[in-house]
Amino acid sequence: MIIVPEKVIPALIGHEESYAAIEKVFASMASRKAYNFPVIREAIGYADALYGFKSGFDRDALNLGLKSGGYWPGNAAKGLTNHQSTVFLFDADTGKCRAVVGGNLLTALRTASAAAVSVAHLSRKDSEVLGIVGAGHQAAFQLRAVADQRDFRKVVAWNRTPEKLEGLAKVAKDLGLPFESVSLENLGAQSDVIVTITSSFAPILLAEHVRPGTHLACMGTDTKGKQELDPALVTKATCFTDEVAQSITIGECQHAIAAGSLADTDIVELGAVINGDHAGRTSDEEITMFDGTGVGLQDLAVAGAVVALAVEKGVAVEVDF
Repeated sequence: MIIVPEKVIPALIGHEESYAAIEKVFASMASRKAYNFPVIREAIGYADALYGFKSGFDRDALNLGLKSGGYWPGNAAKGLTNHQSTVFLFDADTGKCRAVVGGNLLTALRTASAAAVSVAHLSRKDSEVLGIVGAGHQAAFQLRAVADQRDFRKVVAWNRTPEKLEGLAKVAKDLGLPFESVSLENLGAQSDVIVTITSSFAPILLAEHVRPGTHLACMGTDTKGKQELDPALVTKATCFTDEVAQSITIGECQHAIAAGSLADTDIVELGAVINGDHAGRTSDEEITMFDGTGVGLQDLAVAGAVVALAVEKGVAVEVDF
């Protein structure tokens, strides 16, 4: 069995490798060569923690396994990341555990890569202004990954507490992009691409905020009740997602579905665009929206990639198990 510790992963994989893995697994999902198993997510009644499993099987890459982990809100006081996860990969031929992989950085990379894949396939090619809504830990990963997909000339951002945007401003500077803290109205008026990455349970972006031709990558809603967009905006947009089943139950589309203004048949898997089975964006005036709910197959894809890299570079730990 191979062990890839969290501490060696930053030197093994970055946004480029993660992007390739996520784009490939989305294509496999849409062609029905990969599928996710039901998600388990529970409050454990201790340390205010949420704990769960995401799992699946990709017949193309032969990635079989699960990500185990969750959210421990008291970890920051202990010098640890609040989100903790580990990926377990199993041999598809025998069922033996073939790898245990640290999942914290990989979760951040795969989430950012999903947004980046959506921008590459759905945003206007002449997009110039990138808007970011949210300034938490994940926002910097989103900015780095998405900035590579178009020739952006500027980054604008909004957060409920504007002082927390300082970290994003530093990332933008590292990327050589001017940065501006703006109101939501100003952000929508300027942006060609908007990434939302918050933990909101009430709509932040309204239909009147977003101009025609915008692409929205909504990455924060991954639990029942969470919400970043007004359902009227979701209904106004052409909706794409990683997995329809999650989009309508725990993703951004859950609210428009509940209101009856959107049907599950209105939502398209991003993998269908990657495979050429759906046109994706059809005009420069169309508003497109990617509902990134986060699926187990994404975790398996990046974990499989990092195991291969660890073996290639001689940093994998091999144990008898």
